[in-house]
Amino acid sequence: MDALDAKYPFFATAREAVADAAVSLPELVAADAPAVERARERVERALLDGTVASESGAFPAESAYDAQAELLSYPIARILVSLLDSDPAIEKYAAAEAATAIDRIREDLATDDELRSMSTPTLALEDVLAEFDLADAIRAESPRPSGAGAATATGAGGAPGRDPEHYWIAVGPYLRLTSPSWGESWRLVNRALADGEVRVSREELLDALEAAVEDRVREGLPFELAAGEGIAAELESGVADLKRLLSERTYAGPVDVVAPELFPPCMRNLIDKADRGTDLSPPESFALMAFLVGIGMTPDEVVAFCADTSLDAEGIRYQTEYLSDDRGTQYPPPTCETLANYGICHNEEDHMQVAADPLAYYEQRVADAEEITDWRERNANAGEVEGE
Repeated sequence: MDALDAKYPFFATAREAVADAAVSLPELVAADAPAVERARERVERALLDGTVASESGAFPAESAYDAQAELLSYPIARILVSLLDSDPAIEKYAAAEAATAIDRIREDLATDDELRSMSTPTLALEDVLAEFDLADAIRAESPRPSGAGAATATGAGGAPGRDPEHYWIAVGPYLRLTSPSWGESWRLVNRALADGEVRVSREELLDALEAAVEDRVREGLPFELAAGEGIAAELESGVADLKRLLSERTYAGPVDVVAPELFPPCMRNLIDKADRGTDLSPPESFALMAFLVGIGMTPDEVVAFCADTSLDAEGIRYQTEYLSDDRGTQYPPPTCETLANYGICHNEEDHMQVAADPLAYYEQRVADAEEITDWRERNANAGEVEGE
C-alpha cells in the first residue's frame, strides 16, 4: 500500500491494494485498529466540516496515520455511513470525499514536473482522466501561438511547460458530469459547442471531475448490513456517537427571529469565546453555525453577526452554506446532552429543564418574551444612522 493509494482510496488501484493485502476488516474493527478511529474521524469531519482530511495534519507527511491506516479507513468509513441509515448523510459524505480529493488533485497538478519525477507521489491530469474513462472524451485546447515555433497542445496535458486554460469535453460526458443547477453558465445553450464538444475552463473541468469522484464514492452505498450482527455490531457504539452528534431530528421550521439575549447559555458562551478572539473547536463551530442557520439566518447575516470575532468570514460562509443547502438542512444543532459530552453545554441556569436542545430552548424563550427587537432590525438601523 503506498501513499498514492491512501490519497485516492476510491481509485481502482487502491481497491486492488486492499484486496491484495488480504486484510480482514471485521478483525480490524474488532481490534479497534488505527484505521477504525480514522474512519470515525473521516465520517464525522465529512458530515460536520465537508472534508475527510485528518485534523492531525496534511496527508501524508504530517498525518498521525500511516498510509495503510488511511487507505483502510475508507472502506470502514463507507460501512459506518451505511449504518447511519440516512440518505442525506450518504450524500454529504460522498460530497466531502470528492471535495477533499479534488483539493489533493489540484495540489498534485500544481507540483513541479521535476518533483513529480522524484519520490513525491502525485497524479497527472492524464491519470485522473484515465481513471474515470475520460481520456478519449476530454482534450486540451491548443494555446494561442506566442511566436515562431510555438507548441501545440496534444491530449489532456497541453503544451510542454504550460497548463492549458481551456479544454473540450464531449457532450455526453459533459451532460453526465455537470448540472444546470450549478448556474446558468453550465446550461448547454450558454456554452461554446463545436463538433459535439463543449468548451470549459480548467477550473470548470476540475468541477466536473469532482462530480465524477462524488458519483464513484456514492456508488454502492448504502451497504446491506444486518444491524447487531458481525461488523455492524462491532461498529455500533461509533454509529451511535455519530447519530447523537448529528441529532437527526426534524423541526417545523426556523424561528426566524434573531434575539441574542434569548440564545441558550451554551450558544452565548460560544459567541463570547469567539468575541474574546479565542478559536472555536470544530464541534463548537459546527454547533454555533448550525444553531444560527437553524433560527433562520442566512450566510451573509451570520458573517455580519460574527464580524470582529475569531471566526473567519470565509470559513463561516463555507460552513453555513454547507448547512443551508439541500444536503445540509437535515441536521439541526446537537442536543444539549451531546453538547455536554463535548464540554460545550454545562446546563447553566438548569436550562435542560426548559428544553433538551438549543433550538427548542430558543423557541420557548422567544414564545415567552413580551417584546423582541430583531438583531437584523437593530443592525439595519445602526447602518442607516452611520450613513447619515
